Amino acid sequence: MEAKQQEPITSEASQLNLSIEERLRHAYTKDGSLDFHGKPAIKDRTGGWRCGTLLLVNQGLANLAFAGVEVNMVLFAKSVLRQTNAEASNTFSRWMGSLYLSSLMGAFLSDSYLGRYLTCVTFQAFSIIGLLGLSFATQSFLLRPHGCGKIGQLCDPHSPAETAIFYISIYLFALGIGAPEPALATFGADQFDEEDPKEKKSKTSFYSYFYIALNLGCLFSETVLVYAENMGYWVLGFWICAGCDILAFSSLLSGTLRYRHFKPSGNPLSRFSQVIVASLRKINLEMPTNGGGLFEVHVREYEANGTRRILHTNDFKFLDRAAIMTSADITTNEDQNPNQWRLCTVTQVEEVKCVLRLLPVWLCTILSSMAYIQMLSLFVEQGAAMNTGVSNFQIPPASMTAFDIVSTTAFILLYDKLIVPLYLKVAKRRPKTPSELQRVGIGLAIATVAMIIAGIVEQRRLKYASFGGEETSSLSIFWQTPQYVLLGVSEAFVYVAQMEFFASQIPNGLKSLGIALSMSSTAIGTYVCSMILSVVMVLTTKNGKPGWVPPNLNDGHLDRFFFLSATVTAMNLGVFVVCARRYKSISLQKQEGESAAGVQ
Repeated sequence: MEAKQQEPITSEASQLNLSIEERLRHAYTKDGSLDFHGKPAIKDRTGGWRCGTLLLVNQGLANLAFAGVEVNMVLFAKSVLRQTNAEASNTFSRWMGSLYLSSLMGAFLSDSYLGRYLTCVTFQAFSIIGLLGLSFATQSFLLRPHGCGKIGQLCDPHSPAETAIFYISIYLFALGIGAPEPALATFGADQFDEEDPKEKKSKTSFYSYFYIALNLGCLFSETVLVYAENMGYWVLGFWICAGCDILAFSSLLSGTLRYRHFKPSGNPLSRFSQVIVASLRKINLEMPTNGGGLFEVHVREYEANGTRRILHTNDFKFLDRAAIMTSADITTNEDQNPNQWRLCTVTQVEEVKCVLRLLPVWLCTILSSMAYIQMLSLFVEQGAAMNTGVSNFQIPPASMTAFDIVSTTAFILLYDKLIVPLYLKVAKRRPKTPSELQRVGIGLAIATVAMIIAGIVEQRRLKYASFGGEETSSLSIFWQTPQYVLLGVSEAFVYVAQMEFFASQIPNGLKSLGIALSMSSTAIGTYVCSMILSVVMVLTTKNGKPGWVPPNLNDGHLDRFFFLSATVTAMNLGVFVVCARRYKSISLQKQEGESAAGVQ
């Protein structure tokens, strides 16, 4: 009798245990993310938009500080450091290039050793030190005599030591802003579980909101701060930037206990080298057909580290030799891992293939930044030589970038809700939105048009210019509005799609490197732009000619340089289309036993 009464109780207990196990299973994230203590992350207690919002606030405030220095760097170089137009443009381009190149270093440390959170914390501290140094230097000795630094009012020459302090400060700031940015973008996306349909959608949206936060942070700097700096209030502007940078750092730290993390995956250079060495060691072996018999570990080993197995592809077949198992690779101890300098997994080989496939597309994105870097240098110089007056108010030339920011932000916000549905209705096709590469191509085409318009505006500016030695023109600065708006729309297409593309086409353990590749293309583009400008000045200043971009723009032909930029961008677009058509997407094996997915 007692035994019969015990059966239902036992059954209920087992059902209760199963129910608890089921709830616990659903309580944890499925993508392998960890909490602050290194344990599996619980969904309700970690990540999500609570943490994502903190990181967006951090991005917005940090970029407010960055834009406060960036937007008037050319004017500061001309008015305070007494540089010419070409020298100031090159100073700005090199500084921006260093900022973006530092993103590669930050991404490497983030994915390999430090992790994304620690990378952000460490380098954002450098940005604060750099800004404090710039603020102290400007207040103490850069602005001499008192009241200098306004448009047309040059400061006294500075000693080499004073100039060196300025450069050390701005390059420390560039390191602190550039290095953590790819890690921050990826860290924000890490707060959403891609194996959860609802959170996966949020993860995709995060990159768009990340770029919006970047632009909104710049908006205040490029309207309010730029006006104060144009009036000579450099000290006030830089101290406001330093305060915002400290607030951004506080926002990052405030979510420390709630963030989701992924373990660093080790040195990618070492893993890539292992594939090359292992394939060369087996160069005489016959290749298996369709990747049959190649070495791979169980999928659970990848899931334990929050990564996924990459399926075999048939391109770059010579690398597949690294995954061919020979008798020399077999170990007697089952617990002992094979020597990775002799035998690599298919996934490790495919990681190298992914990067190799990305290189042609990445090279094409380098010249795409040529138009955007000019918006922050030559567009500002062009605006400074125009009529900036509206009634009794003088518009700071750099504040015209507000049209770029507003158009970029508006376009991103309206893209999914208005522009895509309208496109599908007009095109009368099945619901298939443009891919990331298609969006980049559209953006490059718009950038080409923007540079042509900039050249036409410059021709018109010269028509109304005064040639009595002053760098002025009666043409209103608002004639620049179309080129800024078009470049803003182009940015919305190119940069967001570029970020999404590189993040999706790179293995899980190298996500920060993928974002850094996207950013580093802009960095190298700034150096290329600076080099092209330097070559143009050398060629056009022969026989005593003033050149295309002289100290007084009224004596030159800035319009020709804009048309040259449009030509280069158009040629780059043609090469990009060829590379995009030939590109093959990464193919990942889904977790939890689902079928493979090709990421488009």
